[in-house]
Formats: sequence, C-alpha cells, structure tokens
Amino acid sequence: MKLSLIFLLSIIYTATFSQSISLFNGKDLTGWKIYGTEKWYVEKGELICESGPDKQYGYLATDNEFKNFELTVEFKQESNGNSGVFFHSSIEGTKISGWQAEVAPAGKHTGGIYESYGRGWLIQPTPDKEGYLQEGEWNRLTVRVENGLVTTFLNGHQMVALTDEKIGASNGKIALQIHDGGAVKVRWRLIQIQKL
Repeated sequence: MKLSLIFLLSIIYTATFSQSISLFNGKDLTGWKIYGTEKWYVEKGELICESGPDKQYGYLATDNEFKNFELTVEFKQESNGNSGVFFHSSIEGTKISGWQAEVAPAGKHTGGIYESYGRGWLIQPTPDKEGYLQEGEWNRLTVRVENGLVTTFLNGHQMVALTDEKIGASNGKIALQIHDGGAVKVRWRLIQIQKL
C-alpha cells in the first residue's frame, strides 16, 4: 500500500511539473512587458511585432524568469523577418543581455545561438540546414536549455547543439526581438514552455 502511494505521488508530481504552459493567451500581452518603441500587438489570436517610426530594436519579455526549459514557438515572417528568441536574458531600456536563438530570413542562420553584448555568434547551423526555414509560411522553433546544453530545432530538424558553462550558470527572461532597420514584421503563435 505504501509503495503504491509513493508511485501514485510520483506520477502526480511528474504530470504537474512536466506540463507545457502557454506564455501567450491569444488575447493580449498579459505576462509580458514591452521594451522600446516598436509595435507589439495581438490580432486574430496572433502576436505581431512590427517596426515603428523609430526603426530601432524592440523586445517583448516575459515577467517571469526561466532556467531549464523547452520552449516552442511558431512564427511567420511577413517582411524582412529579422527577429529572435532570447533566453536567460535581462533588459535595461533596449539593451539586452543574454542569448538569442536566431529567427532571420533565409540563409541568415535561423536556429543559431548568438550572445548579445558578449561573444557574438557561438554556433550557426551548417549550410545544409539553412533550407529548413519555410519563408512566408508558419515555422516551428524549439529551444531546449538544460544545465548549459542548448539544442534548437526548426520544423522538427535539429539545427544546433551547444554546451556552454556561462549559459548553464545563468537565468533570466524569455524575450522576443524585433530587429532595427525598419520594415520588419513577424507573426507569432503557440508560445509554450515546459520546465525541465
């Protein structure tokens, strides 16, 4: 009886702590904060980032911080499409510290890992993987971070795997980016995270 109770509690614990949580409710920006003057809004259940008149960098960051997780997002690039998914990040104004899983036009290393205000590119997908991006269509990006091991997947294909002690020692917010330069528009949906 005691063993059965322990087994049941372990199942409940696993089910409770391994479920994905949605970070975007499809209605508004609850749980997120805008950094910068670029546009972030919800339209027909989709989260949209769009260049504003200042044509600068902009970020939409979670209120909460996450350390070990698997994050899945879907995005569609409507114009230019230069964006990114930051993790273990902190933001002051529009200066962000942390790491970015790149979201960019074809041939510009979507799924690669870039360290902002630090070492720059840490790893890029090999050229044969650049073709997994479906321009003008919905794409699914998964970013898995566990104790310094970062793995990204684009449309079910592994893009990179990187082990980095600095990432393993850090913690921070998830943030979506809009690149500077103007004429950028990206749609997002299905933003889900599972704590590991």
